[in-house]
Amino acid sequence: MSGCDKFDIVIVGGGSAGITVAAQFRRRAPQLSVAIIEPGDRHWYQPGFTLVGSGVFSRAQTERREEDLIPAGVKWLRAAAATFDPAADTVALEDGRTIGYRSLIVCPGLKLDWDKIEGLGETIGRNGVCSNYLPQYADYTWKCVQGLSGGNAIFTQPAMPIKCAGAPQKIMYLTADNLRKRGLLSKTNVEFCLAGDAMFGVAYFVPALLEAVEKYGINVNYKTMLTRVDGDARKAYFRAPDATGNMIDTVKSFDMLHVTPPQTAPDFIRDSPLASSAGWVDVDGATLQHVTFKNVFSLGDAAGTTNAKTAAAIRKQAPVVLKNLLAERNGGPLQASYDGYGSCPLTVSYGKIVLAEFLYGGKVAPSFPLDPRVPRTTMWYLKTKLLPRLYWDYMLKGSEIDLPHKQLAQ
Repeated sequence: MSGCDKFDIVIVGGGSAGITVAAQFRRRAPQLSVAIIEPGDRHWYQPGFTLVGSGVFSRAQTERREEDLIPAGVKWLRAAAATFDPAADTVALEDGRTIGYRSLIVCPGLKLDWDKIEGLGETIGRNGVCSNYLPQYADYTWKCVQGLSGGNAIFTQPAMPIKCAGAPQKIMYLTADNLRKRGLLSKTNVEFCLAGDAMFGVAYFVPALLEAVEKYGINVNYKTMLTRVDGDARKAYFRAPDATGNMIDTVKSFDMLHVTPPQTAPDFIRDSPLASSAGWVDVDGATLQHVTFKNVFSLGDAAGTTNAKTAAAIRKQAPVVLKNLLAERNGGPLQASYDGYGSCPLTVSYGKIVLAEFLYGGKVAPSFPLDPRVPRTTMWYLKTKLLPRLYWDYMLKGSEIDLPHKQLAQ
């Protein structure tokens, strides 16, 4: 191919998925040329944002320079991807360059659609409106928690899919626990407004979460969607069905409003020939290979799979992409299979976590020989001490960590 740079493997996205799979290819197939397309210069440990918002971690503990994480021998193309031409095996960048590939891995993450909620973009990060879905706003979440001395604390969750489905309520429990320790919980109305009709997508873990809700006296409003925020007036507007199914608009005053923004695939994915009708990269859920373009694979949040969008899922997906991409290059059958594993440490209080692990179809799959529904201090140490170290020192360096999980009969 003339007129453009070409690599054996081009990876779109330099987040958790992109760095992990690039490092694994450098370990297992160092003869292949690999490039990462990534415009950002900072890499974030996103599972730590809840801990930043609750005062357990500092923001600095979740941040590294992107250049320090790019694996040796991998070319970093610091630009944003613009369009794909899978028929020509090329990616066009926003800076005008065209990059060719023999194999393509698409993992740019997802889009936080702040503008889908009227007024949110103008007030997020002030007026008591916070969110743990970006690091600068997670800092502000902790300021809001510390400044709360009663009144109304509202936590929202939009329609699925979202990144880390437990995150919207984890910060709610930690805020309530903080208020309890300061003797202010009885003076505070804590509300959870979620678009869905269940606390969690895996029914097995719902009773444990409802226990936490009852413990803190939290008011849960199902099928309730945030539509508008007036930060200056401290008013949040919601839409929910009444008893007859008619949609009714209501307004709630707040002292603290933690917003989980609606989330979609990035625009350049949704508008591309790689996208399914839902907008995500159209891949087989087991092999992670594109259903049409056989030299294209995807993992992480942008992949059109039905698993939970978590870093734990990426840990299991990366070796599958590695093995199947190499098999495709060699003309052999794709034998590696991803079972939908995801993990969500549900932080129900400071020092206690319900570790939810599950596969496709909501099948429970714990890695430890303990009842996973019981909040445990050991899982708090796993979340705050062990998992960050595994992420920075092993996963992002290409170690194929495989904590075995066993499916439970339910």
